[in-house]
Amino acid sequence: MDGIFNSPVMIKLQEFGQKLGSNKFLSALQGAMMSCMAPIMVGAIFSIICAIGPMVGLFENGDATYNILYAPYHFTMDLLSLWIVVIMGYQYGKAIGLKSPVMSAVQTTIVFTLIACTWGVNEAGASVIDVTYLGSSGMFIGFLCVFVVCQIEKFCIAHNIRVKMPDVCPPSLVNGFTAILPLAFALIPMYALQIIIQTATGGAFGICSGFMAILAAPLNALTSVPGMFVICGFAGLLWCFGIHGTMILMSVLMPLMMQALSANAAAYAQGGIEALTFYPVSLFGAMALCGGTGNTLPLAIFGLKAKSEQIRAVSKIALVPGWFGINEPMTFGMPIMYNPILCIPYVLAILVVMLCTLIGYQTGWLIPAFVPIMTLMPMGFAQFFGTLRWQNAIWDYLMLIPAGIVWYPFFKVYDNQLYKKEQETKAAENGKMLVFHYYSDKKDTDWY
Repeated sequence: MDGIFNSPVMIKLQEFGQKLGSNKFLSALQGAMMSCMAPIMVGAIFSIICAIGPMVGLFENGDATYNILYAPYHFTMDLLSLWIVVIMGYQYGKAIGLKSPVMSAVQTTIVFTLIACTWGVNEAGASVIDVTYLGSSGMFIGFLCVFVVCQIEKFCIAHNIRVKMPDVCPPSLVNGFTAILPLAFALIPMYALQIIIQTATGGAFGICSGFMAILAAPLNALTSVPGMFVICGFAGLLWCFGIHGTMILMSVLMPLMMQALSANAAAYAQGGIEALTFYPVSLFGAMALCGGTGNTLPLAIFGLKAKSEQIRAVSKIALVPGWFGINEPMTFGMPIMYNPILCIPYVLAILVVMLCTLIGYQTGWLIPAFVPIMTLMPMGFAQFFGTLRWQNAIWDYLMLIPAGIVWYPFFKVYDNQLYKKEQETKAAENGKMLVFHYYSDKKDTDWY
């Protein structure tokens, strides 16, 4: 198997991945995603509390206590695109050499929120802002805003297009005035496009909603069973190049999943389990049953006994988060991204677990979910709360077997390669130490 992974094709693929990883825009995107783990985790904690509370009778869905406890989720996960745009605007501006990346972050945030939010006044006269597209569904447009705004600012700096201030002015004031024209050049066309789309569609669509509608059209055709295999496999492939494929799919499939859950909730209320319907979009969850997207928990388990010190260290850190479906430590620590040896099982494990899950639904072992559980939970918990069946709960753990079969041979190859490199590094360091001691001893002898 070493021969396969050291073939010219694999070497070229790895070189391509390394070049892609050096792309400044993708690096800023990846960095912003990793930096947002704090709001993701905090939002998930409060979401779990709000999911468990009504089940144990502490409070009811929608009451005052529930709303208080759910508020942190609204300001973390429901505004995730906003936080990513802020961080990404700063990191991308810094990467392309803009003088004030903080101002770049501010400008991208202004443009993004202008086209992502709608503002109005309710019957009581209070201002109301629709923040739907500040969540994951507006993320694509957020990326676009970061690129457009930062590139316009870079162009203006390169051509000295700015409101000039005397040299004696404080740098903060100079940066503030320098940002005026780039912000105007980015904001006016984007806002004009927003108005044109809204006018042409009678207010039905804006940039964000229109983009989602266009994107959903072909993806809707892929929400059959074969189509789900295609788009989920593609999402895993995107992850291999540092692009959050799961979140991209989530933003498109979420409405369809909610429709399926609503339909099954109504069906269950009328006719019980027998009335539930399997919708192919339910297979989306199989992407991340065992340790997050790519079903990477078996890799963490195998890594505990690895020969490579790097793999053992990463696996120890990634094991508990992986049980909660958080595999960023594994994805970025191994790393899996831009690593063809691990990218192959990453995508294959998605498809294999999806196939097994499809069989589970067809044989009746699994039933479709009818309770919406939209939060991070340990393996099996969300499936139990979503269906109230132990069969669904243990399915995640059963899937460790096929996922492990996929991961193991690739893990062994990668472990051997890393172990060999680590031994070579240690041997080289030991050789340097021997030379150092030799010359040290020789100098001491000469002194005598």
